[in-house]
Amino acid sequence: MANLFIIAAPSGCGKTSLVKALIEKTQNLCVSVSHTTRTARSDETHGKNYFFVSKDAFDEINDSDGFIESACVFDNYYGSAKQTVKDLLAAGQDVILEIDWQGARQVEKSFPNITSIFIIPPSIESLRARLTGRGQDDTSIIERRMQDAVSEMQHYNEFDYLVINDDFETALNDLSNIIHSQRLDTEQQFSKHQVLLETLIQK
Repeated sequence: MANLFIIAAPSGCGKTSLVKALIEKTQNLCVSVSHTTRTARSDETHGKNYFFVSKDAFDEINDSDGFIESACVFDNYYGSAKQTVKDLLAAGQDVILEIDWQGARQVEKSFPNITSIFIIPPSIESLRARLTGRGQDDTSIIERRMQDAVSEMQHYNEFDYLVINDDFETALNDLSNIIHSQRLDTEQQFSKHQVLLETLIQK
């Protein structure tokens, strides 16, 4: 039995860096690569960070019910391929979806037994400093991201876990603990150790 995790956060909260580090230190855990219509950044690779596709190609997948969730963020479209996630889970691989709160609501309709995690910054000032420090956006875009971040953070209570990314290593450890605690769920432990348990409790 494999786990499906949702990790969401406003832009600038360090979600991508945390997930990358989490994958590197955790066995049998991967990220489902999403499709997007936005242009790839200089440090991004097609098929690794995202599948960068045209709007027509995105619409074709969406119209054929190929996404378990999709959303428009900053005028660009994002979607998680349904078959990709199903194949990974069927292979026994734990999967992370990096999506927003709207996407989380959509996924819950198809996969009710998910574990959802929301990441927030330690302060508004810290979030603004991170967005400014990236040097990727002009002032107007940063202000829009700040406004959207406040709106997104109002949905924190829709998630199972809340992680504050003040210190990177502490936040990473928190995420790791959540992953491992789900793997110790009684139902999952039974599926892995059925013979042992039946031996221990037989009369």
